Amino acid sequence: MSAGRLLSVLLLLQSRGRVSAQVVADELGVSVRTAYRDMARLQDAGVPVYAEPGHGGGYQLLDGYRTRLTGMSQGEARALFFAGLPGPAADLGLATEVTAARLKLLAALPAELREEAARTAEVFHLDAPAWYREPERTPHLPLFVDAVLTRRAVDVRYRRWREPREVDRRLRPYGLVLKSGVWYLVAATENRTATYRVTQVLDAVASDERFDRPEGFDLAAHWTSYLDDFQARRYTGTATVRLSPRGRGRLADNVPPELVRAVEATEKPVGDDGWVEAVIPTENTEHACGELLRLGIDVEVVAPPELRRAMADTIGVLARSYGTA
Repeated sequence: MSAGRLLSVLLLLQSRGRVSAQVVADELGVSVRTAYRDMARLQDAGVPVYAEPGHGGGYQLLDGYRTRLTGMSQGEARALFFAGLPGPAADLGLATEVTAARLKLLAALPAELREEAARTAEVFHLDAPAWYREPERTPHLPLFVDAVLTRRAVDVRYRRWREPREVDRRLRPYGLVLKSGVWYLVAATENRTATYRVTQVLDAVASDERFDRPEGFDLAAHWTSYLDDFQARRYTGTATVRLSPRGRGRLADNVPPELVRAVEATEKPVGDDGWVEAVIPTENTEHACGELLRLGIDVEVVAPPELRRAMADTIGVLARSYGTA
């Protein structure tokens, strides 16, 4: 068996007091039978573990016994940053290390601080993925974690939105970003530093090449700059629209926040029925048509003419499909 797991069992007993075999099994991802065997091995090793039978019973250490074996492995030290983020930690392949690191931290704390840490953990939970979307599968993410930390280049096959759809790249990973449940890799090629959606990586193999990250590179600052540039490139036009009171109230649930802010900044009343007119940014005619149709009868496109025609054509097709043209 793993000596690391035995240590984790010991630290779990030290931090929790009395625990059942089922709790040990759940915490460490083993069977209940394995948990029983681990307890027996601790006893055989001279650790004063004893069992309390009956309802509410379990295993616990003799009063006053504490271990000083709280040294952390490299993987557990890496996992500390994700100690409160079980979902992302699992994505990164650090779930086991996070559990072990948390136990070691708790074991090193005085009793009153352990109780406070436990209370805090009970009332906060992070669920990163957005609503109405399955979490993305990212089988290559642990490889990128290692590449970022060891500064090793990675050869990837990547699927992008323009032709050719699949391309081969050698990437020098600078960092990973989690945004709304989606992982992105910031990496350099021979020509530039770019952002790659990890789920679009079709294949990845670590190379023998080592690299140095540019001195002073700031991942958070780079990401903020990337988002600003993305928004500037994303919206290339504008449209004038009219919204009913109900449409105005539905904006936040149906269109991006940039459009909501644009309406707030430019809206003006039209008529006496509560409708407003505003100018919003648009990517292109097709995309804008799809976004605005979510609002149904509560929006009317005033300009530009090509977007108004696209809306009318789409509505006409829908009407014919339902036999109401």
